[in-house]
Amino acid sequence: MQNPSLELQIQSLPDNPGVYQYYDKEDKILYVGKAKNLKKRVSSYFNKIHDTAKTNVLVRKIVAIKHIVVATESDALLLENNLIKKLQPRYNVMLRDDKTYPWICIKNEPFPRVFSTRRMVKDGSEYFGPYTSFKTVSTILDMIKELYPLRNCNFDLSASNIKNGKFKVCLEYHIGNCKGPCEGHESFDNYQTQVNAIREILKGNFKESMRDFKAKMNGFAAQMQFEEAQKIKEKIEVLENYQSRSTIVSPKITNIDVFSIVSDEGAAYVNFLQIAYGSIIRSHTMEIKKKLEETDQELLSLAIVELRERFQLLSKEIIVPFEVEVGDLLKVTIPQLGDKKELLELSIRNAKYYRIEQLKQLQIVDPDRHTNRIMAQMKKDLRLQVEPRHIECFDNSNIQGTNPVAACVVFKDGKPSKKDYRHFNIKSVEGPNDFASMEEVVYRRYKRMLDEYQPLPQLIIIDGGKGQLSSALKSIDALELRGKIAIVGIAKRLEELFYPGDSAPLYLDKKSETLKVIQYLRNEAHRFGITFHRDKRSQSALNSSIESIPGIGEKTMLTLIQHFKSVKRLKLATEIEISAVIGASKAKKITDFYKTSNL
Repeated sequence: MQNPSLELQIQSLPDNPGVYQYYDKEDKILYVGKAKNLKKRVSSYFNKIHDTAKTNVLVRKIVAIKHIVVATESDALLLENNLIKKLQPRYNVMLRDDKTYPWICIKNEPFPRVFSTRRMVKDGSEYFGPYTSFKTVSTILDMIKELYPLRNCNFDLSASNIKNGKFKVCLEYHIGNCKGPCEGHESFDNYQTQVNAIREILKGNFKESMRDFKAKMNGFAAQMQFEEAQKIKEKIEVLENYQSRSTIVSPKITNIDVFSIVSDEGAAYVNFLQIAYGSIIRSHTMEIKKKLEETDQELLSLAIVELRERFQLLSKEIIVPFEVEVGDLLKVTIPQLGDKKELLELSIRNAKYYRIEQLKQLQIVDPDRHTNRIMAQMKKDLRLQVEPRHIECFDNSNIQGTNPVAACVVFKDGKPSKKDYRHFNIKSVEGPNDFASMEEVVYRRYKRMLDEYQPLPQLIIIDGGKGQLSSALKSIDALELRGKIAIVGIAKRLEELFYPGDSAPLYLDKKSETLKVIQYLRNEAHRFGITFHRDKRSQSALNSSIESIPGIGEKTMLTLIQHFKSVKRLKLATEIEISAVIGASKAKKITDFYKTSNL
């Protein structure tokens, strides 16, 4: 660290928890972070070279450090979250969404109304949510309307206004959607009982409403009032139908939030599930664009604080996939088995599905960004010095030792470049020898590219294990290309990746995009090689078959090869079909030959 002023600022930092802020020479905020120990955390930025260029650029820009000491780590988390949203530093991830979510409001008024809103007014009203879609809100409000006849007018139903007869019942009363509290047809206590039941439903508790409805239904049935009992039964069915659409977890699990994260090179996706009374009552996934080399632990900790604040979550326990820094007030559970483990896996699946959906949209809307993301991910996963924009993959085809050939397929920007595909007849190797064949084709391919001044690939993939990789390396060394092109071998059985000079293979996540691109390359090389090998065997068989027919010369043989392609098709052809190609007399010689021959 060259700046004496910064050294003094760091030395003066306390060993307490708090929040630090970095500023540039124009006094613009660069970054906000939290720390258990301010001095240790800030010092770590300046005593090493960082893995990403962005972090190194950030450090070079810092000319001033400000800090705020707080009492606990939990306070630091909350303060960091608030400062990021307020100051929006350039190098921090932004935890925000572009839309305002809907809420369900129980209005603070006599005979409260229940309605949806995007705007929270601090007047003592109760708000439930926010919900991630208006469709969910509409479904809930439709159910409430069927269960409980509440008013939807905005009259001031004070006791004096009702007593003085200020209002008259409307159509809603006459069609049974409201019991007419405006004229005193419904008592405040009865109305409030319904509101209390709605409040419990919005919290996810269906038991009380279900029990009350069943008691009423049985009471009407006992008094032989079957029409009224049927109406209550229909309400029970509405409630049961809605409850069945909520994912039932376990009655033992209640008031718990589940958080999970999946990430790639450029973004992280955090899903959360809210559990109440044994059911999942809310699910939401947020995308976080990475700015620096943030770890999943850091991003998940930040997201948990943000989501709990945004959705006003009050649970005392959270389920997460690994340890996170969320202070001492929350119980953090990392489940290993059972219902809680299944909940965590469900959350992870939701995050993965959301990521896949976002990537599909990105591929359509911004294909260049999609390609750049995959290239950056491959560079990281395969430990390369540069992005593998140009990849070539080699495969040998040698079935039963006959007609040995090899194939080279080319991918550019992660996609096949079929015009650049090449196949090779093995020239210098006698018999089935995959290792020697690989050495030959790799040498021929890159010797020609060097002679013709063609651009070399950034990555070579050899279909095979250590043996094939070693053979390819002999040619790479002979051409003095070692270190100029990255080269790996892929073994088919366990999808192991082998690197030169490294005895331990690399295993990629089976669902990773990097492995999928490599498998696509390998399968394409195999397909291309097998097709060429099959064509060559067919041509060889056709040649040998036709050459043994008396009276058929080389020119006729070439004509038949071009037309029929295979011995099988020639043998199945009629004399008329063959005569249309080479004439009647030669056609008769061929059909007579196949009638008396076992070929």
